[in-house]
Amino acid sequence: MEENRVRIADIARDLGLSTATVSNVIHGKTAKISDRTVRRVQEELEKREYIPSMAGILLAQNSSRIIGVIVNDHEKYENHVLEDGFIAASLNALAREIDKAGYFMMVKATSEWNEIARFASMWNMEGLVVIGFCEQDYQNLRDHMRIPFVIYDGFLEEGRGLVNLVIDHYEGGRQMGEYFKRLGHRKVLCVSDNDECMDHLRFEGFHDVLPEAELLIVPMQKEERQEYYKKKADYIRSFTAVFAVSDFYAVEILHFLAAEGISVPEQISVGGFDDSMLSRQTHPLLTTIGQDHQKRAVLAIELLQKLRRKEETKLCYVLPVKLLERESTGGNNTEETSP
Repeated sequence: MEENRVRIADIARDLGLSTATVSNVIHGKTAKISDRTVRRVQEELEKREYIPSMAGILLAQNSSRIIGVIVNDHEKYENHVLEDGFIAASLNALAREIDKAGYFMMVKATSEWNEIARFASMWNMEGLVVIGFCEQDYQNLRDHMRIPFVIYDGFLEEGRGLVNLVIDHYEGGRQMGEYFKRLGHRKVLCVSDNDECMDHLRFEGFHDVLPEAELLIVPMQKEERQEYYKKKADYIRSFTAVFAVSDFYAVEILHFLAAEGISVPEQISVGGFDDSMLSRQTHPLLTTIGQDHQKRAVLAIELLQKLRRKEETKLCYVLPVKLLERESTGGNNTEETSP
């Protein structure tokens, strides 16, 4: 309770010291304080079970050793953004690399760019990795925050001065298109909840190989999407292969097809994108486009350290992707018909 809270002023009074001296011991600034005084203060702190404010300690230090990871809590995630396969894999990789570099990681999910600046300043962060926001949000951050940050998969105009780490979305779609084509599929469907940014590039790469490919835009909300699949059941049945622009949607399609009594891959092949944990836990195992989350995390931390040292860096880094063939795809054994 507040009335039982131990105050620095009380400790200083009882020890006959200044509050500045006690505060300096708490925050590790003991270079100009005698060992005897430091011991006296530490013993009193232990006796009183004094618990300092971590935020206050970090703000008092020149270096917090904290890297923040900020994820856009977009409405399409329905308050489960940190459970998304891509986000979870990114956080896991970043946690390992941040720890390896001797830093601590703090994670925040928000849809407001101005919350990012407050959060970073509050904890005196040394850098940020920002995922899933729009170009204007990134620009606002750069204009209103002194803390360096790098971006995952931003869609930015050239010359913005923002460091962006992207994967080759177009190439991933192209690889899946080439693979389906090699398996004999021509009547193919691409599933996405939009035709913009990275999803557009994935479909574009796919479509450039298979010009007959059609794009099905599904609702962002899960319940609406499930009803939409049912309404479009006959339409979906008319294709021999489906490419979903994320593993999440690909796994949903697998479940929908199973409920409809459609065999995968015998009747319809299904491919995804991201190589998330979901792709390795479903039956059949999902063919997908893999990306190296660890490599991107290593690069992100290296770049943040360079930015803190004010060293020059490139602004855009494009990481490769790779097709991973698994059980959900096979040769086209059905007669192709018009929808």
